[in-house]
Amino acid sequence: MQSKQILTLEDVKKIAAAAETEATLNKWNVTIAIVDDGGHLLWLQRMDGAAPISSHIAPAKAKTAALGRRESKVYEDIINNGRFSFMTAPTLEGMLEGGVPVIINGQCLGAVGVSGVKSTEDVQIAKAGLIAIGA
Repeated sequence: MQSKQILTLEDVKKIAAAAETEATLNKWNVTIAIVDDGGHLLWLQRMDGAAPISSHIAPAKAKTAALGRRESKVYEDIINNGRFSFMTAPTLEGMLEGGVPVIINGQCLGAVGVSGVKSTEDVQIAKAGLIAIGA
């Protein structure tokens, strides 16, 4: 039987705090979502001034990254390169840049999704969160 690592509440809080700090330093109002490896929501934080729609987009990006075990941008690129049928993939709604998986020791423990600013800035915030736990 194999052992499986999981994100603890302490890990999630560290990720969220570091992501919030990155967003605040840049004066970006975003929503930060953290999910487990099955895409189940563990944390949702909508900063003051973040658009209400971002509270739907951030978890969708995180879920896509967790289930796909890769950044959500991969799916956006697939679609933008002409494979439009991929938009019908089941359970993947956040096929936009901004979802980043949490990979530690080769295992996907979950993902962080951010929405509210430019996609590259969303990723910057998510990755700042991952640094806090050494991912």
